[in-house]
Amino acid sequence: QVQLVESGGGLVQAGGSLRLSCAASGTIFRINDMGWYRQAPGKQRELVATITSGGSTYYPDSMKGRFTISRDNAKNTMYLQMNSLKPEDTAVYYCKADIYTMLTLSYVFWGQGTQVTVSS
Repeated sequence: QVQLVESGGGLVQAGGSLRLSCAASGTIFRINDMGWYRQAPGKQRELVATITSGGSTYYPDSMKGRFTISRDNAKNTMYLQMNSLKPEDTAVYYCKADIYTMLTLSYVFWGQGTQVTVSS
């Protein structure tokens, strides 16, 4: 049994910052790629950033500059530092991880999401 639990969301004023965390727990052999996604009301879920187990990161062009993804492999935890937040960043933020529960068996897991609301 594997769980991904996000935390750190909340209400913040425009221009403020938040740091999201995603902690993986359970039967984990190894965690490969991890990522953050977000979904605003009435919109499709979109990619925010990804990070490999080695620390290589990827951001879509629309997410470059204000968001920083990182991870602590020893803690099975991923982070998203969000700065200069804008009202259009308001969304539910989800973490996703490709987790090996055995040497050769991996699954994609999603967290339950954490709400980020940016007021103008």
